Amino acid sequence: MTVGNYDYDELYREAGDAGGLPWEIGGPQPALAAVLDGAKGPTVLDLGCGSGDLAIALARRGYEVTGVDISGVAIDRARAKAAAEGLSVHFEVQDATRLSLPSAPFDSIFDSGLLHNLVRHDAGASEYLALLPGLAAPLATVFVLAISLEQGQPWGVTAELLRTGFAEPDWIDTQLEKITVSAHADGQDLLLPGFLLRTHRAPAA
Repeated sequence: MTVGNYDYDELYREAGDAGGLPWEIGGPQPALAAVLDGAKGPTVLDLGCGSGDLAIALARRGYEVTGVDISGVAIDRARAKAAAEGLSVHFEVQDATRLSLPSAPFDSIFDSGLLHNLVRHDAGASEYLALLPGLAAPLATVFVLAISLEQGQPWGVTAELLRTGFAEPDWIDTQLEKITVSAHADGQDLLLPGFLLRTHRAPAA
């Protein structure tokens, strides 16, 4: 499946089972790992789950996790990882700009790098943001980790985009923290400037 000019199935195939994709670091992003135990449950959605490391880390903590990704190759790997640990995680191949999830709404939602990729490829970020309120239960917690445009970074998101995308009346108590995002490329570990947004779905009227 493609986003912009990128065929993510092909990228995962080329990377092989040993990894090799910059965002595949062997576990959740450190900034998200630090907040996993504070997620609301029982139901959690991992959007753009890739090969499942974040979804599996959440399932280990007892959450009922759904993970979605546009790449069927990534989802196959995520299912294999979860099965190897004896964990029950529901994985689906879906386009995040046209989500259909009968199990919605969720008590927590995680986006680890999905939004910034949609912005990077000009691939439906506004449609994605418009869908999120319908996926979140009243007072659900939402975490968005994204690379920022700071320090000459050639692509990413701005603080303004995040604040605008998660504004009232749909979202309340929005907080934005500067963080570093971990990546691995050309045999090197990288630390990139980023943001961690935390917000809550507004209560039902």
